[in-house]
Amino acid sequence: MSLPAAEVRGATESAILVPVSEAEPAVGRLRAVLDQSAARGVPAHVTVLYPFVPPASITAAVIDAAAAAVATVPAFDCTFGVTAWFGEDVLWLSPDPAERFRALTDAVHSAFPAYPPFRGEFVEVIPHLTVGARPPGGVGALRAAEAEVLPMLPVRSHVSHAWLMAGSTSPDSWKLLARLPLGAVTETARTDGPGAY
Repeated sequence: MSLPAAEVRGATESAILVPVSEAEPAVGRLRAVLDQSAARGVPAHVTVLYPFVPPASITAAVIDAAAAAVATVPAFDCTFGVTAWFGEDVLWLSPDPAERFRALTDAVHSAFPAYPPFRGEFVEVIPHLTVGARPPGGVGALRAAEAEVLPMLPVRSHVSHAWLMAGSTSPDSWKLLARLPLGAVTETARTDGPGAY
């Protein structure tokens, strides 16, 4: 069974991501100017898997399989305490622990091997929350954004679910198709490594 047509009408691609609403006060205004995905309706987030299944092929079974994969990773706390860069093109916030986001990507990619992260363009997938990417103002605009966001860090977030979204390059086109809960927190997850409870 496919999703109702209204849910994917006009959508050309999809993604699984972790929304980070706690970051919006720090990066929301900046992303609106510096990150094209914000104008398309994508919130501040860390990408789990993009591109994902084409919207017209997203069925209940696809959503169930994605939910099962996401649920293999226990919910966790994380902190975005520093900025980082990809060259001089992309300014982003670095999550700690990054390993939990990598675990989400690995789990979903294992369930959907036909969809490698970022089409397999990168040897290493680095979890990140984009503040700005290749804006018209270039590196100067990104450096000004960095100076503005640094005093607002750290941002702390509790990651309890991922979202399946779909949309296109049109403004405000990206819509939430499904919420995918992470797994229950175990005692091991509470005590292992940075960002633990």
